[in-house]
Amino acid sequence: MFPSHRVVVTLPGIHATQRLAYLELLNEEREQQGRSPLSRHEQSELWDESVDLIFDPDAILIRPDPARMQLAFQADEVLQEIVSKYRIRFLYALNEQVRDAVKRRGECWRVSPLPRSAAEMRQMVASSRIAIAGREIYYYNRVTGTRFLTWDEFDRLGMLEDAELQKHLVEIADFSARTNPHGSPEIAFFVAGKRFSKADFARYDFRAIAPELLHQAFDDLRAAFHEAVPPELRRDDPNDVVWRNRMCAALIGREEDVVSEETLLGLSPEFYMQIEWLPGGRIEEGELIFDPIFEEPSHSGRSADVFGLCDDKARKFIFNFVREHGDLEYVNIGRVINSLSRRRPQDRGRRDVYIAQIKLRDVEKEIISILRMQKWGMREHLDQGKSLLDAMIESEEYTEYILDRRLGCKQLGMNLPSRVTARKISERYQGAQTGCNGITIWSPYFERDYIHGIATDKTPQHKFQSDRYAFEFARLLGAAAAPNLIVGRCDLAMRVLFDDGDEVIVEDAAGMPRELVVADQTGTFCDYLRDLQAVAQEYAVPVNRRLELVSDREGFARIYLTAFLKRFSNIQREYRKRRRAFDTLFKHRRRDEAGSFAYRWEKVLERLDRADPREIQERIRDSLDVDLVRPPRPHHAAVPAALGP
Repeated sequence: MFPSHRVVVTLPGIHATQRLAYLELLNEEREQQGRSPLSRHEQSELWDESVDLIFDPDAILIRPDPARMQLAFQADEVLQEIVSKYRIRFLYALNEQVRDAVKRRGECWRVSPLPRSAAEMRQMVASSRIAIAGREIYYYNRVTGTRFLTWDEFDRLGMLEDAELQKHLVEIADFSARTNPHGSPEIAFFVAGKRFSKADFARYDFRAIAPELLHQAFDDLRAAFHEAVPPELRRDDPNDVVWRNRMCAALIGREEDVVSEETLLGLSPEFYMQIEWLPGGRIEEGELIFDPIFEEPSHSGRSADVFGLCDDKARKFIFNFVREHGDLEYVNIGRVINSLSRRRPQDRGRRDVYIAQIKLRDVEKEIISILRMQKWGMREHLDQGKSLLDAMIESEEYTEYILDRRLGCKQLGMNLPSRVTARKISERYQGAQTGCNGITIWSPYFERDYIHGIATDKTPQHKFQSDRYAFEFARLLGAAAAPNLIVGRCDLAMRVLFDDGDEVIVEDAAGMPRELVVADQTGTFCDYLRDLQAVAQEYAVPVNRRLELVSDREGFARIYLTAFLKRFSNIQREYRKRRRAFDTLFKHRRRDEAGSFAYRWEKVLERLDRADPREIQERIRDSLDVDLVRPPRPHHAAVPAALGP
C-alpha cells in the first residue's frame, strides 16, 4: 500500500513485485502525459513510503516498520475509509516498538493475537499456506515475510512432471537466495538449521539442467533435506502437537521459543491467563478520546463480532480511571476469556474478569490491575425476581460480605494482595425481569494489584529439578495450607480449594520462590462447621501431585508438613493470645445462624481453638504417597482450649 497516494496494490506476487508494478504503472502514466519517468531517487522515496498488507478472509493485516509506526498508522487511517476498523489489525505483535506504539494509542486490541487453542493453531497453520508462482507449498510467516518449505512438501514435488518440477526447483533456488526488505529470507527450510540451506541449491543451475540430471539433483537435495530435519518433524501434521507447536512458533517469528500469551503482552504469567484486549480510549493533550469503533455498530449494523468486542464495561472502567487519575497517558482494558483454574466451573453468578494496563505521565512504570465483577450484584438479584430496592440492598450487603471475608482471611494469616478496592460502574439492565429493562443499575467490582508471579499449579515442572527451588516451594505451600484449612476454603460441594490457580508464587531475582500470595479468597468461610481433622487428608494432594517431579521425595514432604505445623500453631497461638480482639472483630455485624459472616467467623474461631495441630499434621502425613518416620510427639503439643493459652 502507498498511503500518501491512497493506493492499494492487489496483484498476485510478493510485496516487492507489487511495488515494482505500481512504479511501472506510474511511469506509464507519466509517459502518456509527456513527462519524464520517476528518477531513481523518487522511486526510492516512494518505495520507502509503502506499507506491506496481508489480506486474510476476515481481516487486513498491516505489517509495520517498527521504526516508522506513524506510516503504519497513516495506512490504517486510509484503510478505515473502505473497511471496518474492526477488520484491520497490526502484525509484529512480539516487537516491543510496535507493541508500545499501539499500546500508547489505547489499542492493544488491534494487535493480531496469537492462537490460544489447538484449534486456533491448526487454523493458523492452514491459513498460512501460500504459493509464489507454482503450487501452495509454503507456510507464510506474515511477520517476517519468510515462506517456510517443509521436507514433506519438498518430498511431494517428486510426484510432479519434469517441467513442473523444474519450475519449482528454479523458484526455490531463486527465492531462497533472496532477502526481503525486512532482511528476512524469502524462503527458508523448516527446522533444517545450517545442515541444509540455499547453498545446497546454489550448486545447480536448474534453468539449464539436462532433463536426465533433473531427478538425480532433486533426489540428492531431498536426501540432504531429509537428514537435516529431526525425524519427528518430517511429516506435516497439524494434529501432532510437536509439529504444530514448532510450526506455529516459526509462523510468529519465534521458531525457538514457546508461544505464550505473556510474551505477546509483556506481562508476568499470573494464572497463565488468556487476555482479549478490548477497544478503549486514548488521552491526547489531557482529553479522553474513545475508540470510534464504539460508534461503528450504529452505522453498519451491530455484527456479532463487533458487538462482542465493544464491551461497554471497558468504557466504564476507563471513566473511573480517568476520574481517579488526572494525568493518564494511556489505558488499555483486556478481558480474561478463559479461566484455567482447576476448580470446577460454577454457573451461578457473574464471573467477568478484566485486566487494566494504565500509564501515568510522570511515572515510569505501568500500573497493572485485575478487575473482577462482583458475583452477586443488582443484575443477578433482579434476575431472581427481587424488587429494585431489595436488589440494591442485597448487592451492597454482598459487597460488605466479600470485604469482611478478606479482613477475616488476613486476620487469620492468609497472605492476600495488599490492596483491594471496591468500585462500581453503571449499566443498563436487560434481563429476566422485563419490567425493569432499560433502568440504570450499579454493578460492583473489585480492583486489585496484578501479582507478578506463577500460579502454583502452573509452575513449570523443570523448576522442581532444583532441590533448592523444590524445598522453598514446599515450605511456602505448606505454610499457606494452614490458613487455607482454618478458614474452610471450599466450593459449594464442600470440595477443598487449594493449590488450584489462586495461589501465586512470587520469585526473587535469582528465580527462587520468595513469597506465596493468594490472589483471590474465593470459597473462604464456606466450610465453617466440619472439624478440621475431617478434611486434613485433602492437604496431602499438593505434595502427592509433585512427588514424581522432585529428587528428594521425603525431604519435600517433610518440609511441607513442618511448615504447615509451624504456621498453624502460630495462628492458633496468636488467636489465644489476643482472643478478645479476634472474637469481637465482627460483633457489629448481624449474627444469623443461617450463615451470616459474623456467625461463620464465630464458628471458625471455635474450631481453631479446639484443634490439635499435630493430629491434623499426622492426618496429612497418613495420606502422603511417601513414608516418613514420625518424630516423637511432645507431651505439651497442644494446650487444651478450656485452659486457655
